[in-house]
Amino acid sequence: MDGNHQPPSAATAHTGPYERYGPYSEADMERYVPEPDKRPGRTAFQRDRARVLHSAALRRLAGKTQVVDPGQHSAAEMDTSPRTRLTHSLECAQVGRELGAALGCDPDLVETACLAHDLGHPPFGHNGELVLAEFAADCGGFEGNAQSLRLLTRIEPKRFVPAADGDDALVSVGLNLTRAALDAATKYPWPRGGHPTTPGSPKFGVYEDDLPVFGWARLGAPDGRQCFEAQVMDWSDDVAYSVHDVEDGLQAGHIDPAALRSPAERTEVFGCAAARYVPADTDPAELAAALDRLLDQPWWPHGYDGSALAQARLKDAASQLIGRFCLAAETATRERYGTGRLTRYRAELVVPREQRMECAVLKAVADRYVMQRAAQARRRAEQRVVIGELAQELLARAPYGLDPQFHAIFTSAPDDATRRRAIIDQIASLTDAAATALHARLTSG
Repeated sequence: MDGNHQPPSAATAHTGPYERYGPYSEADMERYVPEPDKRPGRTAFQRDRARVLHSAALRRLAGKTQVVDPGQHSAAEMDTSPRTRLTHSLECAQVGRELGAALGCDPDLVETACLAHDLGHPPFGHNGELVLAEFAADCGGFEGNAQSLRLLTRIEPKRFVPAADGDDALVSVGLNLTRAALDAATKYPWPRGGHPTTPGSPKFGVYEDDLPVFGWARLGAPDGRQCFEAQVMDWSDDVAYSVHDVEDGLQAGHIDPAALRSPAERTEVFGCAAARYVPADTDPAELAAALDRLLDQPWWPHGYDGSALAQARLKDAASQLIGRFCLAAETATRERYGTGRLTRYRAELVVPREQRMECAVLKAVADRYVMQRAAQARRRAEQRVVIGELAQELLARAPYGLDPQFHAIFTSAPDDATRRRAIIDQIASLTDAAATALHARLTSG
């Protein structure tokens, strides 16, 4: 939280093995700040799902980049309605809800994690994330997943409580989700520089000043280990965006299925996969075998002409791929752990290596033919300028240019690092269009 508010007593929280409890314990359903239910009959996780679903942060994802800027589609792309980060989150939630339920998770809990997993991503997707990480290098860094936790526990206004110092100030506890929901939404359960196997990794899930609530959410959890629901969310995220990015690329005409039979094109795709989506020492023959398995399926879309029949076949192929990836994980996990309910820290999601390679190849196909297009490279360069200049202009002019919420944080901040963080929080909350408009306003004179 903000360092002033202390979490409630954890005396009732479990610290022993999870096997001592039912699928979910009272501690799993505990909130950082206790509050009564407004309407009896709902579960704690149903309340969590409703809070994320009704949040302004989720709605803003409609204006944030998934693969291409939602305001910069070609005519063909506009005709096919490509994904935004909101539609991706909704599709991830559907995949995760069903896979989680099949394995014994509470479906509302998994859906909450899936809906929340991208809330902290800034304008222009990972492109904006890179610029903000540079700007935030001296005040704790920037990472979209850490920003998601910050948003859920501090920024999204839902619940305020008195500060611990006894004055009249109120501090935000965000959506005040349950412990299990915050844990399930945490893809990288470690602070900056704390990756369990790769200390230099840029991936992390919590900023230093959010460690109190992170520690509360992770009470009793093994260091650096995702809970089972977070693993389901993570795989559902991979499945949803790998399949749907290829679907969008085919519909927009950026991906030619025939190219996937060309030795030269395949070499480029496998190189992209090795650089970004699989361990660097992965044998290209393994990637080739993964792609060939997909190309040999009777439902694989070997052509696309935009006709109603082609659209139906492409949609069926997307459904087949999602089913293939989820069923493989469900079957392999059940083979290892049996038929009981798998929740929290009782199990690990088992995804067969063959399906991980197939998923990685799909990601590389979308990367090679959609994200690496020359027009996209130019657009990303422009976006980096927008975010970089916007950050510097706000830093020079603040509190002018800040929304009321971040204006108040900036003016009451005790030090430069906290003021800079308020600017970062402001920028991260913007849609692509809002960031572009604010940049134009601040730099026009």
